[in-house]
Amino acid sequence: MSAPIRRPQRKLTDEDFETINRAALLNLHGALIMGIVDPVPNPSPMSEAEGAWVREHVWPEHFREIDRKYPFGFQRWSMCERGTCWNCLNHRCDLCVHRQEGGPAVDDNTDWVWAPGGFALARLIVRPGGEPCVWWCRCPCPKTGEAPAKPERRRTVPQPAQELPPPRPAPAVTRRAPDTHPALFDVELMPQ
Repeated sequence: MSAPIRRPQRKLTDEDFETINRAALLNLHGALIMGIVDPVPNPSPMSEAEGAWVREHVWPEHFREIDRKYPFGFQRWSMCERGTCWNCLNHRCDLCVHRQEGGPAVDDNTDWVWAPGGFALARLIVRPGGEPCVWWCRCPCPKTGEAPAKPERRRTVPQPAQELPPPRPAPAVTRRAPDTHPALFDVELMPQ
């Protein structure tokens, strides 16, 4: 395999962060693992409006259902459009997924023709020339060689404890003894 093309990292806008924050936590974790929290689309002959029309009118419902759950969709991203790995997004470039795997994640260039009921009918070879579809984490950190230094943990410095005032004495409790103690049993009714 020839060296994968390193494309730039996507800069998320405030609107993008709002979209991400609306995703369900489980779907957000899935998007982080798959690298589709910040996807970088390839140039397309189709505009975004045309793509939305295709998704709404051509895609089967099971595709649309899962696509709606992810911040920027699910089915529409190929391997080479994936963004930054979850470790690099968390400023842990020393744990970059592709550094740990020893290279990029490579797709096998196949997809499936789906039936309306949601099952695969036939295998579709996307790139008959055999060019690999590659996800190489878009973070500019080095993926080979010496690992970047692990970031130092930011610890909060404990504040000195303020001296507490001495406890106040509890108010005295005065109890009044009852005039007569209640009887546990009636002596007159006891057999002799």
